[in-house]
Amino acid sequence: MPQHLAELLMYTAPEPIRAASERWITRILEHLGHARLNAEGLSLPDTWLSPNLLLTQTCGYPLMTLLRNRVRIVGRPRYELPDASAGNHCSLILSRADDARSTLVDFHGSRGVINSDDSNSGMNLLRQRLAPLHRDGQFFATVGISGAHRESLSWVREDRGDLAAIDSVTYAYLAQYAPDEVSGLRIVARSALSPTLPFITAATATDEQIEQLLRVMNQSLDELPDVARTLGLPHVLPASESDYEVLLGYQREAQAQGYGLLR
Repeated sequence: MPQHLAELLMYTAPEPIRAASERWITRILEHLGHARLNAEGLSLPDTWLSPNLLLTQTCGYPLMTLLRNRVRIVGRPRYELPDASAGNHCSLILSRADDARSTLVDFHGSRGVINSDDSNSGMNLLRQRLAPLHRDGQFFATVGISGAHRESLSWVREDRGDLAAIDSVTYAYLAQYAPDEVSGLRIVARSALSPTLPFITAATATDEQIEQLLRVMNQSLDELPDVARTLGLPHVLPASESDYEVLLGYQREAQAQGYGLLR
């Protein structure tokens, strides 16, 4: 029996989301007749670039930078959630609900928080939205890196930062299953639309293998309607690298306005 890595690590919380993703992976592997390799100890880049990779999910910005021509795209999720539908999502730019500042321009000179400097939803979409508002290449007084969207939310809630951009899928999951994590926060603005986080496989996969994997992913969702409901994910759409070129366009747009670095 072939052994492969199959990990869905972009949305691992709250617990109902993690459990539903695990059930989906298990059913996919059953249909394909593959065993699952233990991914314990592997970093995200190690998983993304492993020659043993069958299926994982990555962020669209690393897809077009670190991973370009080094993995193959299987598809993109068609979430049906607040602020995520038809294969697109966005970032929700959040502050504390009791912050008197009500528009993005009001937050000039505030404390920004990002999950990582290579995140599309946490950094790239925020940079594009703030680019027209910078002064001399700067918008924030400081920018902290929290390490994860949930941590960014915590920083803002606890007054360790003032403004953060959160993936709308992450926010929808937390709002439904862990509302305490988004309580006391307010949506100041929404980013431009972005294609949802792509599912990828190893660069050596053939077109036929990718077609089979996409078919089995959707078959498994159809067979597990409770999983599809929990994930807000009725279908995985075909996708290609060209779908994600828009993310580099957002980068170039910010650079052209003198805001190439989020700061």
